[in-house]
Amino acid sequence: MDRGKERRSRLLGDGDITVSFEFFPPKTEKMEEALWAAIRRLEPLAPRFVSVTYGAGGSTRERTHATVARLVRETSLTPAAHLTCVQATRDEVDEVARGYTAAGVRHIVALRGDPPTGVGSRYSPHPGGYANAADLVAGLKRLSNFEVSVAGYPEKHPDSPSLQADLDNLKAKVDAGASRIITQFFFDNAHFLRFLEAARAHGIWAPIVPGIVPIHNYKQVSGFASRCGASMPSWLARRFDGLDADPQTTHLVAAAVAAEQVMDLVDQGIRQFHFYTLNRADLVYAICHLLGLRPQPAAAREAVNA
Repeated sequence: MDRGKERRSRLLGDGDITVSFEFFPPKTEKMEEALWAAIRRLEPLAPRFVSVTYGAGGSTRERTHATVARLVRETSLTPAAHLTCVQATRDEVDEVARGYTAAGVRHIVALRGDPPTGVGSRYSPHPGGYANAADLVAGLKRLSNFEVSVAGYPEKHPDSPSLQADLDNLKAKVDAGASRIITQFFFDNAHFLRFLEAARAHGIWAPIVPGIVPIHNYKQVSGFASRCGASMPSWLARRFDGLDADPQTTHLVAAAVAAEQVMDLVDQGIRQFHFYTLNRADLVYAICHLLGLRPQPAAAREAVNA
């Protein structure tokens, strides 16, 4: 059996691959419709959890809370609410966390967050606030027995002075009580595999889940990448060259690129994936199908997330 057939056979018969999805809270009625269409499309795949992003400022926080609360009420999904340290005192952050608990949310993605003036600006903790993500993790664990996920950066966080400092910070988050690391997205699997090896050598043994973003729009995703320190390989740019006005072909190429990436990671023994959906389901659903995931009956989904 050739390698491709062997891989496909293993995927279709492998029941231990798990996925999670990330969404962002909608700002308009039209965006709300798109979000819930994506959620309903992906829900039957029985993800381990779905995370909802969070930004500084009252209206954004309220949209996040409303989204996760609706997920609890109306779906079989397990929501994980993002929470940051930005522009809030400890008491204010703790109040948000207690609100999540009251809404039935037991999983939080704890993040330092970006400076209010944007990525690239110097970060300063809020007076009286949590100093960083490790401090936030410790505070959450004091409040309740939350399941806490944190972020990892295969190509180093833009604010870190070195890879060593980045790993020290990651270990502090895990030592504070984080049970899972979700990585920033990347496009060259070598970055993830080096990061995984370096983390293990640093004594970091929590599960490290690769973050994958399908490229629905190359210019949009490359803009995200430049802001968060994720490199866009030249070969990737060539694959999308000339497709700016051709979304249909862009999606076909994006599906091929993402499928190649996740299947290579499966060959390396990776069994968990976190997809940044950008509130769109089409490409993510197709990739999950290639990973061997199939829609589950409602009763089976509820059992998985019980």
